[in-house]
Amino acid sequence: MLTGAAMLAVMLVGVPIGICLCIAGIVFVVASGNPILFQSYPLQMFGGVDSYGLIAIPLFILIGEIMNGGGITRRIVDLAMAFVGALKGGLAYVNILANMFVASILGSATAQVAIMSQIMVPEMEKQGYDKDFAAGLTAYGGMLGPIIPPSVMFVVYSVMAQVSVGDMLVAGILPGLILTVLFLGVIALMGFVYNYPRARKQTSRERVLTILRAAPTMLIPIIIVGSILTGLANATESAAVGAVAATLIGKYWTKELKFSRLPDMMLRAGIYSAIVLFLVAAAAVFSWVLIYGKVPQATAAWVQTVAKDPVSFMLLANVILLVIGTVIDGIPGLIMTVPILLPIATEVYGIDPRHFGVVVVINLVLGLLSPPVGLCFFVAAAVTGAKAGRMFMVTLPFFGVACVLLILLSVYPWLSLALSK
Repeated sequence: MLTGAAMLAVMLVGVPIGICLCIAGIVFVVASGNPILFQSYPLQMFGGVDSYGLIAIPLFILIGEIMNGGGITRRIVDLAMAFVGALKGGLAYVNILANMFVASILGSATAQVAIMSQIMVPEMEKQGYDKDFAAGLTAYGGMLGPIIPPSVMFVVYSVMAQVSVGDMLVAGILPGLILTVLFLGVIALMGFVYNYPRARKQTSRERVLTILRAAPTMLIPIIIVGSILTGLANATESAAVGAVAATLIGKYWTKELKFSRLPDMMLRAGIYSAIVLFLVAAAAVFSWVLIYGKVPQATAAWVQTVAKDPVSFMLLANVILLVIGTVIDGIPGLIMTVPILLPIATEVYGIDPRHFGVVVVINLVLGLLSPPVGLCFFVAAAVTGAKAGRMFMVTLPFFGVACVLLILLSVYPWLSLALSK
């Protein structure tokens, strides 16, 4: 109780979540009256990041930096435009499809929203789309980032759950594609209701030239995802090869990447990676405190009085995770919920940890698009000048179909496990 109160107090005054978790661990050791536990404290932190799989995090982040600096994102948008731009609501389709392709390289919701908002929202405004809708749609497109591999959140979860990073990334492919199709279906319906405009239809020659210009950029997701699916490389190795491929394509194909900018890109990737890895280290301490205090066991006893089978547990977990995701960012949300809920899911209800991980990540990311915080909306608003509150209202149908996907995943686990070995 004292540990929880201390953590809540420091969170309320604005202390970063990683430091909050570390302080909670210190308070727990002091309250236990067993100072010998302080000897285990640094060991728990080191053990939390002593994982080969975590090397993939800075590599995936670096790929995103190189891709953005090398003009690859713009080529992907042009590629999507060549295929669906001339449909009713064509730019809305392009927004989602381009986000899906970028998600297969970037893997971070907030970073993806920031990048794609700069590209898509002004273009959609020129075609007559409402700015708030365009920004909100881009925010929902960014939701695909942590679901379609590579995904920093899946890497962090796999280390916490002690499952293969590659298997975890593969588990997100089918749900990510289903969510993309559901989003496209919503756009089709809204396009006819609101009479969305069509983009200019490209000639066959223009379409072929666009495809040729953009085709090499698609080698990056093919290398990353293909090498994992075929077993030629694990997640870390595929990320390293993907970073090299992105560098070569940005330098010699798009010719927009300058080697002189690589040190700055690596520095930004290193800073963000350090933040993520510190959270992982703090999570190890937090998990240790929870286990020592028998919190998962007490929570399991309560949950079993409410949920009688795996499906009812998953539906209950959806509600809990979505609520937590509305006020806490993705990775901190993982850190606070996985140590408690995962043992219940796997040991009490026999749920596959990969399936549970997909549901956890989708819920927490959907929370980034829900009041009262809605971090992705605020990122899009900061970049475009749109209004965050109205963005949520005009994109409610997308929230609805995301909830439908969560219910389907809760009832049919094979949707996340079909592609796994």
